[in-house]
Amino acid sequence: MAKDYNPVGWFEIPTTDMNRAKKFYEAVFEVELTPATVEQVEMAWFPSVEDGIGASGTLIKSEALTPSHEGILIYFTAPDIDGTLAKVNANGGKTLTPKTSIGEYGFYAYFEDSEGNRLGLHSTA
Repeated sequence: MAKDYNPVGWFEIPTTDMNRAKKFYEAVFEVELTPATVEQVEMAWFPSVEDGIGASGTLIKSEALTPSHEGILIYFTAPDIDGTLAKVNANGGKTLTPKTSIGEYGFYAYFEDSEGNRLGLHSTA
């Protein structure tokens, strides 16, 4: 059965220090995150584009969530993976796996954010 939407609709990235995490992601991806409180939980929302490709999400500070390298892996679209990794390293994160070819599917890399989460980057070119 065909669907008219992508399977992933939202993501949440755990943080222990919202200001540090917000500053990190704004610098690396050159976006402005919007602070919010939902049910007494501190969040910072990534921008979203209506009818755009991909999913949006938030940073979240919650006792129920712990930053880690284990578990689900989120990939950010990054047309310039090497440039994005340079921003990661300049803003308190670190490269875990450098830009790596996956043939006709493009390239990927892994990084650790300012909070200790493992995330991915992907580009098609």
